[in-house]
Amino acid sequence: MNAITFLAGVATLALTTSMAQASGLDVNINNEAARFAASGEVSPGIELGGSLLSSDDNGGLTAAGIQLMGTESTRTYEVGAGPRLSHYDSDHGQGGGLGLGGFGYVYLPAVPKLSVGGYGVYTPGALTYQDFDHGSELGARARYRVAHNVQAYVGYRRVGAEFDDGDNETLDSGPLVGVNLLF
Repeated sequence: MNAITFLAGVATLALTTSMAQASGLDVNINNEAARFAASGEVSPGIELGGSLLSSDDNGGLTAAGIQLMGTESTRTYEVGAGPRLSHYDSDHGQGGGLGLGGFGYVYLPAVPKLSVGGYGVYTPGALTYQDFDHGSELGARARYRVAHNVQAYVGYRRVGAEFDDGDNETLDSGPLVGVNLLF
């Protein structure tokens, strides 16, 4: 992991939690990757979040991101959409850009503590810098509320990118387990 990228990720998370009272801390892992994320509501329906991903799945990858999302949450669903600024430091190239993404989860009526859904972010080539040409991140999760403020989940994540060399690379992919602490 590049020290500059790691420090940028830590700074992103520090900025996120200093600008907003934390409303969630999320950690997920698998055999080759770990991600830490924090988010907070800056005003009703607007969340600011940051994340740091370290992966050895397809070479080395450190990815940091900060996002601003409009969100809505009810007893039956959670949705959100907004921009995300990401930076990637990988064996395949460096750079990042401004993308647009969203998430959606539905609570199952038969099992009210269980929700299923996913998220996606796309970063087009017009909004990138350095070696990064364009990229995407897609994920799916099944979440279970084990306590009032704790969700445990299983899921799948795929982070893909194309760098200036023209090769499409899967930088990180695979199943994961995680926990989300809600405040």
